[in-house]
Amino acid sequence: MRIRGQISIKGIVQGVGFRPFVYKTAHDLGMQGTVRNLGSEVLVLAQGTNFEKFVRCLSQGTPLSHIDSVRVTDSDEPVPTGFVILRSAEGSLSGFIPADVATCDDCIRDIFTPGGRYEGYWATSCVNCGPRYSIICGLPYDRERTRMDAFPMCGACEEEYTDPTSRRHHAQTIACADCGPTLSLLHTDGTSVPGDPLHTAASLLDNGAVVAIRGLGGFHIACTAEAAGRLKGTLGRPEQPLAVMATKEEIEQVAIISEAEKKCLSGPAHPIVVLVKKDPKTLKEISKLHTLGCMLPYTALHHLLFRYLTHPLLVMTSANPPGYPMITDTREVCEKLTGHVDYILTHNRIIQNRCDDSVVRDGKILRLSRGLAPKRQKRDLGDACILGTGPELNANISIYRDSYCITSPHVGNVRNPATLAYLKETVERTAHLLGAKFDVIAHDLHPQFLSTRYARELAEETGATLMPVQHHKAHIAAATNDPCIGIAIDGVGYGEDGTVWGGEVFAGTVPDLTRVGHLEPVMMPGGDLATRYPERMLYGILPEEETATLLATRGWDLTTLGVLEKQVERRFNVTLSSSTGRILDAAAALLGVCRERTFDGEPAQVLETTAIPGTASLWDREFTQDNERTILSTSALLREAFSRMKHERTADIAASFQHTLATGIAEIAVMAAEEKEYKKIALSGGVAYNHAIESAIRKTIVASGHDYILNTDYPLGDGCISYGQCVWAGTALKQNGK
Repeated sequence: MRIRGQISIKGIVQGVGFRPFVYKTAHDLGMQGTVRNLGSEVLVLAQGTNFEKFVRCLSQGTPLSHIDSVRVTDSDEPVPTGFVILRSAEGSLSGFIPADVATCDDCIRDIFTPGGRYEGYWATSCVNCGPRYSIICGLPYDRERTRMDAFPMCGACEEEYTDPTSRRHHAQTIACADCGPTLSLLHTDGTSVPGDPLHTAASLLDNGAVVAIRGLGGFHIACTAEAAGRLKGTLGRPEQPLAVMATKEEIEQVAIISEAEKKCLSGPAHPIVVLVKKDPKTLKEISKLHTLGCMLPYTALHHLLFRYLTHPLLVMTSANPPGYPMITDTREVCEKLTGHVDYILTHNRIIQNRCDDSVVRDGKILRLSRGLAPKRQKRDLGDACILGTGPELNANISIYRDSYCITSPHVGNVRNPATLAYLKETVERTAHLLGAKFDVIAHDLHPQFLSTRYARELAEETGATLMPVQHHKAHIAAATNDPCIGIAIDGVGYGEDGTVWGGEVFAGTVPDLTRVGHLEPVMMPGGDLATRYPERMLYGILPEEETATLLATRGWDLTTLGVLEKQVERRFNVTLSSSTGRILDAAAALLGVCRERTFDGEPAQVLETTAIPGTASLWDREFTQDNERTILSTSALLREAFSRMKHERTADIAASFQHTLATGIAEIAVMAAEEKEYKKIALSGGVAYNHAIESAIRKTIVASGHDYILNTDYPLGDGCISYGQCVWAGTALKQNGK
């Protein structure tokens, strides 16, 4: 029986209270020894008659930890009397950067306990909760390598920090009102508002004010539902749905919540969860869709604010424009949000790494961010260190090193200099934390993407090898490495033939995927202009007199319509696209439910809401063959919808259109699976967030007897692309023996 040894524990063991857990376990079992952080590893030297039981207990970990491996080796190092937590030292960086964690129930009780040390303190946290990624500057995770280093502990906090029986034993974010970060309420000119910041902010919100609130990873803009119209107007987002933060009771009043969704709402991440409204007309001033993004208060500041508010619900939207980086600096808020907000509730703890809210729908991740990222995935992709720079829209980055792939939180739309700068910053900071030196840089196939240009620049600087990865093939790589049929349905992605793809069916095993089917390539008159004005997309698909007559009845003047007709006829500035998103845009335009896109994905989302009260029927599908590829005719589908507009309800047409489109795509995949003798069919792409479409595809695949694969670990949209790029590149290198 072993009674002493050195125990190496690897996995998610940083920022999860692991060393205090080791200390307490050792004390309970009468063990002697030491514990210390070594990079992304915890090293324990222990001696005692309960050594083997000690190892078993450590292997269970803490509630927030995840153990990859526990290795016991002999050691001649002297063991001290008692048990000691040693100072951290540099060691292996196996790829774990701790994510922010919502305030735990114990700390919530602390802030509402009369006379307690933490009563009313907005930054209360313990070893089980609080900021992590948003304040971390380096690894190992210790206070001196975080932005909490600016706030030396007072005597009372020091006592708890060093007390093995305390929940705040070695809690790096421990702070109280005497020594920790402080709150202030400001006018937009930067001058202070008198009174208690939280009480006053709550009162102002109750009375209709719009307040910018500095949270964990950046600023939100908050207001009551009654003030939402004003906020949308000043921000220039009149149609965009906004998320809300509310009490659990209020969310249950307005939305349908499953047990799984309740668990997601209240879990350690506390993401925004997109829920179906009980009544679609509820809170239409916040969201005209049938869904509503809801989150519970997730910091002590939020809990205290809701204690003082009379309203049970607040609009809580990111202070930055859509696709741009989170605003983290108070001066920037004063400069950019004057006229949009009335007051600023801020604090003096620096946000080292900005981080937007995560978003989840039906158990699927829409946005991978606060609480869920940085995301760590164990994968054997070989020995090379790989950077995936991601796509253009909804971008993030991934870094593969030493059998782990780390995906950053959401970055945004890399079409503008500010977000590109944030992408570069994220690469630099994540690489620093991981000690990564890139051998390969994987990037999108599109030659003009700013992320592609950055990849080229970084490759020249570092000497890394460039590896382009087609957008939709990266989608499938993120979903599975098994032989499969892969369905990728989204908005746009640069295809290998130079056209715009977005409704694709592949066969094979990454990286050898062959395009075996797709939606009919149709015209996008004006390129990106057709995504903003979906009626242009409608005419590009059905360039017929009946379509022109419809547009004329909707106010298109003869000159503009004539220009559009000639543009399509001459194929001038016309892009060919097989995009699923664009055909849904055209359907929304045809039915008149969305004639202009004012936010990303609006036409398809409005079409989905329109279809909710409808009854779906399966229309005939038209398939053609081209170079051994099966093509679903979307023009025929749109023409069928057009013919039904005179005698069917709009809701029924919308529901049937979605159902028939989804079933047609699934049938192409099933036919390919039977021909190629593949058992598995995978689905990815942002259109798969549409519940009706995803459900129809799933049912068709399952009914055919094939295995259905849907990646719930990463976003189905473009938030999985950087990870898929790393998987693709690593698999290709291994295949080539490199």
